[in-house]
This record gives sequence, structure tokens and C-alpha cells, in this order.
Amino acid sequence: MKKKPQLKKIRHIISSGGNSLSYFFKENNTVIKESIMALLISAIGGLIAGVILGNMTSFLEAFPGLMVLIPGAIGMRGNIFGALGSRLGSHLHIGLIRPKFEKSDVLTENILSSFILTIILSVFLAFLAKGLCIILNFESMSLLDFTLISMFAGIISSAIMLPITMFISLKSFKHGWDPDNVSTPIIAAFGDLFTLPSIIIAIFMTSFFSHFLLKYSLFIIAIILTLTGFIYGIRSHGEMRKIIRQSTPVLLLSSALGVSAGGFLNSSITTLLNNPSLLTLIPLFSGESGNLVSVLGARLSSALHTGLIDPVLKPEKTILRNFAIVIVLSILIFPIIGFLAESSSVVLGLPGLGFIEMISISTIAGMVLIAIMLLVVFYISAISYRKGFDPDNIVIPISTSTTDSISSLILISISLLVLHGIL
Repeated sequence: MKKKPQLKKIRHIISSGGNSLSYFFKENNTVIKESIMALLISAIGGLIAGVILGNMTSFLEAFPGLMVLIPGAIGMRGNIFGALGSRLGSHLHIGLIRPKFEKSDVLTENILSSFILTIILSVFLAFLAKGLCIILNFESMSLLDFTLISMFAGIISSAIMLPITMFISLKSFKHGWDPDNVSTPIIAAFGDLFTLPSIIIAIFMTSFFSHFLLKYSLFIIAIILTLTGFIYGIRSHGEMRKIIRQSTPVLLLSSALGVSAGGFLNSSITTLLNNPSLLTLIPLFSGESGNLVSVLGARLSSALHTGLIDPVLKPEKTILRNFAIVIVLSILIFPIIGFLAESSSVVLGLPGLGFIEMISISTIAGMVLIAIMLLVVFYISAISYRKGFDPDNIVIPISTSTTDSISSLILISISLLVLHGIL
């Protein structure tokens, strides 16, 4: 007799859960559609970057220590221009700028700030990468080569990324799309797409300037440009001063995390070179993880600016809804990128791990990572806003760099467990 009430209770729970899920997807249909489309576009950029990295073994062998620089360089592009896209999105939401390509002090200051930050971070990355190689006793190229490759790559990719970021942010808003859902993943896709080719071009440029005196002169010019740009930025007025002052320390920390990820990957370089499909997966996995985190960060930043949420330290209903959106997107995207990475290896005739293994690695590692990063992004957003900082300058750089660093550790760890048959 007791079974019927229990069955009714179970049916009621299932029915309530089904209704809640149905309501959730109906309420957030637009957000999920916009975000998944942007993430899929980003995956194409990440896949191309992964294919390029998978075929860069000769460069990685000829320029030892290059792997230490690569994650930081990719992350830097996403941090600087993802933050720029987030700022533009917030300015569009509150009406400080219009979705038009017109002269604006706010827009000019944002553009110049992004270029100055690129120069500063490029040089810092080079010094950091060389220092880590020395500390960990990695074989590496000279500091001059690190600096010139990083600087040339930064300038080349930034010249491309600045107009792309403005175009995506302004046009998406003009056509009724929320830049918080769209701009960051697409900007990151272009960042992934152009960073590695920029590094390859920078390698050829550095090789062309082979004379020591010429190379040393360019190194000195890079240092002077860095110092001049930083001093100009912190002494300026308006939004530029705020951006440079708040972003520089955050981006320096982010670069350190990115280089640490590169150091971890470099320590596993033999495993990666023996499994090119894993090399292909790295930019895809890191990029999509950073995009998911950036979508959450951008949405929370805009919600804080517009007063939709309060900077409390306990997740409210609106924040939990954003968590759920990111989890749904994660469940959809991580198996796809595992499939794409293995497919590219099959098409290009590179050694692969197998579809089941690669999809398992990507999905398990992705869900572990996102479970950690949801809380990290939430607390960074709330605490930075409570302390009087602009979350647009803080959240995306720190959270994506933390994601890059942790993602490398989690991805390699899960890969080794799968390769050894433990998972």
C-alpha cells in the first residue's frame, strides 16, 4: 500500500523537474542560442589555431622555450580585447557610446589603451617566459629572441584585433544581439586565429634581423616604447588613466598565470609531440573554456553596472540562473570540441587518440574546470565591484588567465589518466 504514495511522489518530482527545465530553456532560449552560435564560431578559430599548433613541431624544436610563450600570448590577446569588448558592451548598455563608427573620446581612449597594454604585456611576457625557462632549467632561446618574437606578434595581431573587436561589439548591439553573449567568444576566436600565425611571422621577422647590433637596437626600442606607453597612460586623463591603472597589474598577473600554463605544457612537451591531436585540442579547449568564463564574466559585469544584481558574496537567483546557462553551454560544447580535435587529426593524417578517448578527455576535463571557475568568476566580480574597481577591467583578464592556467593542468592530467587506462 505504501508503494503508490511513493510512486506519486517520484512522478511529482520528475514532473516538477521537467517543468522547471522546460521553463528554464524557454526563459533563456535567446541567451543559449546566441552564446552557442558564438561558441561554435569561436571553435572554428580554435580548431584552426589547434591545427597550426599541431603542425608547429619544427618551430617548437628550433626555438626552444616557444611553448612557454604561446599560452600567454594567446591569453593576452583574449584578455586585452575581450576586456575591450566587455567595456564597449557595458558602454553600449548604459548609453555612453552609440553603435556607430563615429569619433568618440571614450572609444579613442579605449583603443589607445588596448594598444599600450599590448606593448607592455608583450615585453613582460618575454621576460617572464625567459625567466621561467631559467628557473625550471628548460632549454630556451635568448631573451632578445623572446622579446622580439613577442613584440612583433603583439603588434601584428593587435593591428588586426582592434578593428575586429570594435566591429563585432558595435554591430552585434546594433542588430539586437547582446554583446555580452556574442562579442567575447567571437573576439577570442579571432584572437586564437591570428595569434599563432602572428607568432610564426614574428619568428621569420626575428630571424631576418639576425645581426646582433640590429637585434639589440630593436630590443632597446621595445623597452623604450613600453616605458613611454605606460607613463603616458597613467598620466593621462579620463578613462584611459583608469584602464591603464586598473588593467596593468591585473594583466601582469594574468600573464604570469599564462606563462605558468606554458611552463606546465613545456614540461609535458614529449607527450604532446608524440600525440599531435592533444596539441590540436589545447587551443580549442583553452579557448572555449575561456569563452564560457568570459560570457559569465561579461554578463555579471553588465548586471552589476545596470543594478540587476547586487555585489553580494552569496549567489542570488539571477546569478544561479547565469551559472545554469554556462553549465548547459559547457555540456553542449566540450564534446563537440573533442570531436573536432580528433576529426582534424584523422583528416590531416596525424596520430590520434580515438574519438571516444578524445571526447572523454575534453568533456571530463571541461566539466571539472567549469565547476571550479563558476565560483571563481562570481567572487572576482562581486569583490572587485565592492572594492570600487570596474569589473570589465578585472573579471575577464583574471578569470580567463586563471582558466588558461588551470585548464592546462586539468587537461594534461585527465589526458594522462585516459592514456594510461585509469579513466
